[in-house]
Amino acid sequence: MVFPSSEIHVRTDARHHPGRPSLAPRGEPGPLARSAPVEGGTNRSAIRLLLADDHRMLREGLRRSLEELGFTVVAEARNGAEAVDLAVAVKPDIVVMDVTMPELDGVEATRQIKDRQPEVRIVVLTMHADQDILTEAIRAGANGYLVKDCSTDEIALAIDAVAAGETALSPGLAASMLAEVRRQDGSQQQERVITAREEEVLQLIADGCSTPEVAEQLFISQKTVKNHLASIYQKLDARDRTQAVLQAVRMGIVTLN
Repeated sequence: MVFPSSEIHVRTDARHHPGRPSLAPRGEPGPLARSAPVEGGTNRSAIRLLLADDHRMLREGLRRSLEELGFTVVAEARNGAEAVDLAVAVKPDIVVMDVTMPELDGVEATRQIKDRQPEVRIVVLTMHADQDILTEAIRAGANGYLVKDCSTDEIALAIDAVAAGETALSPGLAASMLAEVRRQDGSQQQERVITAREEEVLQLIADGCSTPEVAEQLFISQKTVKNHLASIYQKLDARDRTQAVLQAVRMGIVTLN
């Protein structure tokens, strides 16, 4: 596919361009300059981003803001088909993916990128918390899920989390997304991959219990709870509680009340 040079920008550097305006979260002063590495050891300049959004003004504004926050933007795409081709061509670390785009929507683009470049991580942006789209994004393999009314700082923190191998969820989306996955997949029978006790632990975690609360309810020590969680993470190929619960809901192991 040949990309019009006026629409697709493949960048070999991400140096800040003086004079360009930056987007600051509402109510906060701009620009939001932050040096890399940031607190926690994340070297944002080493995180190579591909931005996919059919609205050029939003895409360019997001690029400027993320560059000011220290990230390196290596490419931009105006639709899902171009995002797939550019992901293969430039091999970004993370794709920030709009959902509603022409030619190929963000969910299908996510699925195709994951098929071709499974190591690429994807943060999906959505204008509305549509349950069907969010569920499909989960199944397509996206690593982060954000609503577009979030601030630039929130997007940056989500990128940091996804770059570290974690799952990033907008607070308002987490419960609704997982509940929808449970509704669609809960009736499917799955072969047991964790023990009955581990299912009890994970169910309580899904219900929002802390480690001490799980220990108290199951009459076991906190150390035993942590051992169960470590086993669950390994069996479900999860890095943290959010990923473990998400995977368990997909598999029909736990439910959300």
